[in-house]
Amino acid sequence: MTIRNLDALFRPTSVAVIGASERPQSIGALVMRNMLSDGFRGDIAPVNPKHETIQGLKAYRDVSSLPFTPDLAVICTPAPTVPGLIADLGRKGTRAAIVLSAGLEAKDADGTTLQQAMLDAARPHLLRILGPNCLGLLVPGIKLNASFAPSGIPGGRIAFAAQSGAMCTAVLDWALEEGIGFSHFISMGNIADVDFGDVMDYLAADAETGSILLYIESITSPRKFMSAARAASRAKPIIAIKAGRAAEAAKAAHSHTGALAGWDAV
Repeated sequence: MTIRNLDALFRPTSVAVIGASERPQSIGALVMRNMLSDGFRGDIAPVNPKHETIQGLKAYRDVSSLPFTPDLAVICTPAPTVPGLIADLGRKGTRAAIVLSAGLEAKDADGTTLQQAMLDAARPHLLRILGPNCLGLLVPGIKLNASFAPSGIPGGRIAFAAQSGAMCTAVLDWALEEGIGFSHFISMGNIADVDFGDVMDYLAADAETGSILLYIESITSPRKFMSAARAASRAKPIIAIKAGRAAEAAKAAHSHTGALAGWDAV
């Protein structure tokens, strides 16, 4: 397991929103609104070749046009564009990306999935990826809402990570009603790169996190998961809720994440 470059994901000082938009209810518009309304204190750069400004900020045509190297990029563009964008970000020096885009299971002309092409583009640059097909990431302590969630959350001592976007939305709504805060709120998506083991390893040493809550549909690296869980549980409590006790649920988890370890027996 490794926490290499996860600081760029969980504690960025600058963020580029690729596919930022003015179009109401588009993911790019929602992410920009959340980034601005929650008051992120770092630099925010919208990237879209069709606009000069987006939500009051100067927009940039492409990654190479950015006047600074963002720690974190949030990608809101169609699946076929993702591998190329990851390559551009890696060359720029960006160390982490959140890929909200779905549909990376599709194959290119060579028969390689877009997800594998994305990972191949990231590997030479050690660029870490959360997602794809995720809701995004919220870190209230630094006022980061890099998601298209309908609302933000208050700060707290619980770190929550889940694969299911629907579960993330339901927990967000419940937490707001109950006044429960979080140190981190992480939508894992399809877990192409950053997985539960990485998250636990990082959060175990995070001073703002008092406990860790996981909602797991499938485990991509069981040995890594158990090693990280044993180490993290020495420092703080972990509660892991495993969906998929029935075969039908496990099959649904497999179709969502592509992971093999969906059945509860595993």
